Amino acid sequence: MNFDIREILLILPGIILGFSFHEYAHAQMAVWLGDDTPKHQGRLTLSPWVHIDPFGFLMILIARFGWAKPVEVNETNFRNPRRDDILVSLAGPLMNLLIALFFLLLMKATYYIPSTILPDGVYDTVMDVFDYTLWINVVLFVFNLLPIPPLDGSHIFFGLFNLKHTAFFYEFFTKGRIILPLLIISNALDRVIGPPIALIYNGLFSIFF
Repeated sequence: MNFDIREILLILPGIILGFSFHEYAHAQMAVWLGDDTPKHQGRLTLSPWVHIDPFGFLMILIARFGWAKPVEVNETNFRNPRRDDILVSLAGPLMNLLIALFFLLLMKATYYIPSTILPDGVYDTVMDVFDYTLWINVVLFVFNLLPIPPLDGSHIFFGLFNLKHTAFFYEFFTKGRIILPLLIISNALDRVIGPPIALIYNGLFSIFF
């Protein structure tokens, strides 16, 4: 899908924040749980330059599907490998949800700023950026929880059912990676994640506005 220049500029902050904070959350959680691999690889930072994959970043702008550089972890360093891998996987999507909540609160606060401080054009632009950032991070939250490799949800799902190191997991992880591109190309992905995204997005507004 094509975006005009204004839309691209409005959506950029949400993408950059969403990707950077998501990967940082994975890295920080891994370090907290005993694995210093992300720290040694320089991933324990909020710098977008470290986390953003150039091609994946470009794809999300032009095709609404992209990716960041995944944080590498070594499960053998965890104190409780099964539990800690689930926690590391959850950290990224939960960070996106926190970002969405934060920008919703910013929208609420900005709503009360007098028009004499922010002219109409500036006010509308600021609110659009906040709204895009909120929306994008809700999308990232829902999308990454899908139990499809290589998304975080697959690690969470197979970890919860203690299936991660079974032959079924390795076969599914290898062959299942085809599922995600097929869902995207067929537009089936929108039908799968569209309703929960709308539910969360509208639900947040109904609570705070």
